[in-house]
Amino acid sequence: MVPTPLGNLKDVTLRVLDVLAAVDLVLCEDTRRTRKLLSHYRLSKQLVSCERFSEARRVSYVLGALGEGKSLALVSDAGMPGISDPGTRIIQSVRREGYEVVVLPGPSAIVTAFAASGIDKPFRFIGFLPRKTEEKRLAVHAMLSSRDATVFYESPRRLLSTLKELAAGDPGRFVCIAREMTKIHEEYLAGSAREVLSQLEGKDVRGELTVVVDGSSRDAEPSWDAIDRAGMRLLALGVPLKEASAVLADVSGLSRTELYRRLLASCRKGP
Repeated sequence: MVPTPLGNLKDVTLRVLDVLAAVDLVLCEDTRRTRKLLSHYRLSKQLVSCERFSEARRVSYVLGALGEGKSLALVSDAGMPGISDPGTRIIQSVRREGYEVVVLPGPSAIVTAFAASGIDKPFRFIGFLPRKTEEKRLAVHAMLSSRDATVFYESPRRLLSTLKELAAGDPGRFVCIAREMTKIHEEYLAGSAREVLSQLEGKDVRGELTVVVDGSSRDAEPSWDAIDRAGMRLLALGVPLKEASAVLADVSGLSRTELYRRLLASCRKGP
């Protein structure tokens, strides 16, 4: 597993270059992005596309190549493969078959953005926020309730609505938005949720975004009403009880078992 620069090609490590030069194949999220990196360092390798929708189909190919004694590097477009990027199915399958998995350290949007925030406390990373309104509100409430800071990725199209949710829940909560890290238009916006929202309203926000939200200074009770509504909505959409509980646990940080029992009890009560 080979991390690649977030933007600035000079951020690549010497060990990464050594590995990319030595392997037989490079599995990559986007061959165009990876070819740009390799060309910059005058490396020529066989590239095999392994993006989100083809990853499952690539497992047999990868295992076959390893069976032939070939060595493979797995990269994503930027940062660490497998972290909100393709790679986890490949890694699970390779390890299950007894092959060695080696992970190289390197660039990480999560760590870079959190370091820039200046927050001094534990943090949790939740990937991308849910797109569905109820699930997103639950996730926002969970991060505002948690003592830990929260780091997540967000789309430029959804950033303003997310900031509005944060400002509505706690307008004074410290937020740091890292945009286009290590690139030409790199920018960090930090301040209260209300202040950052006012800076961005009416602007055309573009680029890749990582958001850091400070943790609460005190423990807060979970909004069971919001959790119950989100759970029943998931069930109404046909999501199985076990999967609905898992979704709620992911976005709220609460116990999956506790949520399962609560949803089950709600189902037995009926409307």
